[in-house]
Amino acid sequence: MEVPRLDRALNSPTSPCEEVIKNLSLEAIQLCDRDGSPTYRILPSVNRGNKSQDSGIAEMEELPVPHNIKISNITCDSFKISWEMDSKSKDRITHYFIDLNKKENKNSNKFKHKDVPTKLVAKAVPLPMTVRGHWFLSPRTEYTVAVQTASKQVDGDYVVSEWSEIIEFCTADYSKVHLTQLLEKAEVIAGRMLKFSVFYRNQHKEYFDYIREHHGNAMQPSVKDNSGSHGSPISGKLEGIFFSCSTEFNTGKPPQDSPYGRYRFEIAAEKLFNPNTNLYFGDFYCMYTAYHYVILVIAPVGSPGDEFCKQRLPQLNSKDNKFLTCTEEDGVLVYHHAQDVILEVIYTDPVDLSLGTVAEITGHQLMSLSTANAKKDPSCKTCNISVGR
Repeated sequence: MEVPRLDRALNSPTSPCEEVIKNLSLEAIQLCDRDGSPTYRILPSVNRGNKSQDSGIAEMEELPVPHNIKISNITCDSFKISWEMDSKSKDRITHYFIDLNKKENKNSNKFKHKDVPTKLVAKAVPLPMTVRGHWFLSPRTEYTVAVQTASKQVDGDYVVSEWSEIIEFCTADYSKVHLTQLLEKAEVIAGRMLKFSVFYRNQHKEYFDYIREHHGNAMQPSVKDNSGSHGSPISGKLEGIFFSCSTEFNTGKPPQDSPYGRYRFEIAAEKLFNPNTNLYFGDFYCMYTAYHYVILVIAPVGSPGDEFCKQRLPQLNSKDNKFLTCTEEDGVLVYHHAQDVILEVIYTDPVDLSLGTVAEITGHQLMSLSTANAKKDPSCKTCNISVGR
């Protein structure tokens, strides 16, 4: 693919600092064909310089300005873009310049290093085109995009149109394909299976008092926080109740320490996980430590939570998977959990306290182990996949 020679600068309509593109290397844009549509893959090999009055790019009113920009087929790390143009001088267009930036967050830390804007240079081809690049596109993230047309001259420089209007869009969550990739990575380190018999949930005494007084003794599902992978489709959307099932290796019983409170609700495993429930894989992450977490979802068959998960999450075989199993032996349900990952189990329906017991634990409250709104380590090779973090 031909690459433009940008001797000086190209101003950006969406960058507050008028970032520029300079000396774009051959690796910066890669042309691919997917389903008959041209695809331009973004790769991190763009060098940028400062604005200069002596620019090798000149504005030319005769070139049509893109308008009515449409963004479609949005995924967590790609999107299709198309636009309309006047027919005047359309045949002179040789390239499109696309300016892509993360939308400015007014509440962000002003001392944080700003994301570097991304400038794409693509040959003029039939629209729509697909922009794909996990180095620059992150899931569930708002972006702005603008376009201008360009005509390459015999001396290698370009004349360009004015920039189009600025369009905003938001990338999508991980798809089932991406979650299956996470699932496969989690399976590698899950380890052997240990037997267990109860699910448990730790909270402060005030939590259980509130449940008894205001919710008729039934713990209610709440919206999951934003802990884990940024692209997880359950974060901020799925309603459920968090439970644990990990056991101590030497006793086979739940640990006496907890990061969430000194009071523990315990419930027999068969009350939540049985042949009338479905099991789903939700996420795999770590928090800059050696511990890795797997989020699983248990949903009663046909419940709203079950319907939500069917559309978004990989379903697991409850009798045969690497994380959490329910099998029958001599007419009795038997339960096992993975030893080498910490399981966070979300149950999607209300749970009445009368189905189990509440008692104070004898151990410590280890706040440092809390995963509430925990951010995933984007550099961990064990639990990341090659899409936006």
